[in-house]
Amino acid sequence: MRINGEELALSELKFSEYLKERGLRAEFVALELNGKIVSRAEFETLILKKDDVAELVCFVGGG
Repeated sequence: MRINGEELALSELKFSEYLKERGLRAEFVALELNGKIVSRAEFETLILKKDDVAELVCFVGGG
């Protein structure tokens, strides 16, 4: 699978665990998976598969 251009040699990955490992909060993340936007409501149960291509965008505040 590929996440933000990084190739990961995994057969499956629970997306919510991926976020936790990286210290990311779901409410500040947008996910495109295989060319389609994924609803945040699906993040907790989403399993990425080996051929998936994902792009994450993290929102940050500033002033």
